[in-house]
Amino acid sequence: MRFVKRYLIPRLIQYVLVTFFGITLVFFLPRLMPVGPVEKAVASIQARGAYTDPKAAEETVRVLREMYGLDRGLFFQYLSFWRRLFTGDFGPSLVSFPTPVIQLIGASLPWTFGLLFTTTVLVFVIGNFTGALAGYFRQNRALKILDAAAMVLAPMPYYIVAQLLIILFAYLIPVFPVGGGYTIGASVSLSLAFIADVLKHAFLPALSLVLLGVATTHQIMRLIVQGVNEEDYVRYARIAAVRERTIFGKYVMRNAMLPQITRLALSFSGLFGGALVTEVVFAYPGVGLLAYRAILASDYNLIMGITTLSTVALTTSTLLMDLLNPLFDPRIRLI
Repeated sequence: MRFVKRYLIPRLIQYVLVTFFGITLVFFLPRLMPVGPVEKAVASIQARGAYTDPKAAEETVRVLREMYGLDRGLFFQYLSFWRRLFTGDFGPSLVSFPTPVIQLIGASLPWTFGLLFTTTVLVFVIGNFTGALAGYFRQNRALKILDAAAMVLAPMPYYIVAQLLIILFAYLIPVFPVGGGYTIGASVSLSLAFIADVLKHAFLPALSLVLLGVATTHQIMRLIVQGVNEEDYVRYARIAAVRERTIFGKYVMRNAMLPQITRLALSFSGLFGGALVTEVVFAYPGVGLLAYRAILASDYNLIMGITTLSTVALTTSTLLMDLLNPLFDPRIRLI
């Protein structure tokens, strides 16, 4: 009962409040843009050379605002937004009208999920393993070289690494395509040829994420292991002649993994938000590229749909991690 009152209930309350205020911000922030989506659409048509009578333009704006419900008060729009939110109805895309927002997100989400889930798992496994080894066996020459490579790679801006990979493996050594999710005109199916084509297009985006992710995770894990390695219980284990393998696995690695498991949960929340820079650089048809295009087009509904799902995914993954933490760390159960 003490655990429920002091640990579980406060986190459930925090989850509800953070989700509520986060979604509220998602609703209001797009409406702070200086130009609304309807006015921007009309201006875009006029910029392409189409002449529109001023009165006709005003009437077009009025009709479109009425169609999208933007003519009503902000409070009414806010209540309507929450009412439709529980059914997953974010309305039609303002740019891809009349396609529903949820349909656009549903078409892009599998690409993002497949790419980010795979790279997140690879980064977690490889980065933590190599970082733990480098932090524990400090005198190993091969691990020193690996540590130096991680120190060089980790501070590099992502877009530089991505562009270097494109230049190297798409132009100088044309092994992989420049971008896209699959070859234009290819028949979408579950055939081996199509799957191989999708994997070939996903290789460079995945490699860019894995390289920087592993370098960063490696450094973090190395520092954590070095700190744990100086704890008294590790020293006592060595004095008691406990085997080195046992000390590394059960004393050092097990305790060093606790903060990394929390980082993993936060990384999984990004599966619904997409890797915006990655998908823009490689023209990968995921949620990140969809969000980028929605921002450029001031597509309120699409922006709110993507950011709402991202907010809920982040708060939910954090809550799940808080609920699972007592299983990994027995000290929490003693609160």
